[in-house]
Amino acid sequence: MAKSVGILTAGGDSPGLNAAIRAIGKAAIGSFGMQFIGFRDGFRGLVENRTVRLDESVLSGILIVGGTLLGTSRDKPHRMPIGSKILDMTDTIVETYYKHHLDVLVCLGGGGTHKNAFRLQKSGLNVITLPKTIDNDLAMTDTTLGFDTALGIATDAIDRLHSTAHSHHRIIVVEVMGHNAGWLALGAGIAGGAHVILLPEIPYNINTVADAIRKRSRYGKNFSIVVVAEGAMSKEAAKVIKSTKKASSKAKNKQDKTAIKSKIQQFESQQADNTRQLTEQLESLTGLESRVTTLGHLQRGGSPSATDRLLATRLGTTCAYMIEKGNYGVMMAVRGDRVLPVKLEEVVGKRKIVPLDHSWIETANQVGICLGN
Repeated sequence: MAKSVGILTAGGDSPGLNAAIRAIGKAAIGSFGMQFIGFRDGFRGLVENRTVRLDESVLSGILIVGGTLLGTSRDKPHRMPIGSKILDMTDTIVETYYKHHLDVLVCLGGGGTHKNAFRLQKSGLNVITLPKTIDNDLAMTDTTLGFDTALGIATDAIDRLHSTAHSHHRIIVVEVMGHNAGWLALGAGIAGGAHVILLPEIPYNINTVADAIRKRSRYGKNFSIVVVAEGAMSKEAAKVIKSTKKASSKAKNKQDKTAIKSKIQQFESQQADNTRQLTEQLESLTGLESRVTTLGHLQRGGSPSATDRLLATRLGTTCAYMIEKGNYGVMMAVRGDRVLPVKLEEVVGKRKIVPLDHSWIETANQVGICLGN
């Protein structure tokens, strides 16, 4: 009998999702004669049994379209808002899975999606995942779907901001996405000719950054581009987080742990305004007019790059082949020039951050970019 494949997209939207849906569907239907059904708005679509039949006519023309035709959400199967309550809807999802006689559920998403998919696997469902996040922070894969497009968008924005910075002799601070990993900020900063790049992996000293900008001024360069990952923080803030987390690990009862966790969350929420504070500090320390630009969701939008279209198609067709072979419980990972299956348990709970000895760090240092340390 032909296999029946369910698919959903979860977490933040990302360029290339439609291209991946198209690739899986065209290969599953055309090469292997499978049935292909989509669930709307992530895991909530499974709970509410909201589906869309995906056939050749639906898949046609979506290769270049941004976003996801299935819709997305950040709902978690085991903690889903239902009315005024937060409920574990795992059993309902399992019922929907079997109601549609699915052989496998394909989940496209980032770290949270992979955790949720793994939970469903432990509940007895066959799952396969594709790595999607503009942050490029999923473990066990060289790159992720959407990263290249976001990198190009952020680089283009930095290119354009050079004109204003130079014309007005300003410091332009550009905030890009990346709470825990600085791949996007580092890559776009290098490609866009930034003078300072601040990453979550390298706590910065504000005086070091100001000194680098003042040095440029002494050489007659009265403007600077500062690229900041949204999760970057000062050395002082990093020490507070580190000591608080250390105290949490030593806490002996649940009440103490909860109180410390609340303290960490409160501190991190205060850090949400960090880029604006950084901009004001630099203006005060350097005497140069400073402005901040937050790229935000611009980085997620629009048509996927050629690289992401190719990646999505490779990931999708390999996924269909894995379904045909019955190789479940895996993520499609990019390793060099190959797409290979990696067991979900090797991916879940890990994060790929920028190593301090990475070649991009070395490159930034060699061209004189200040990393704030």
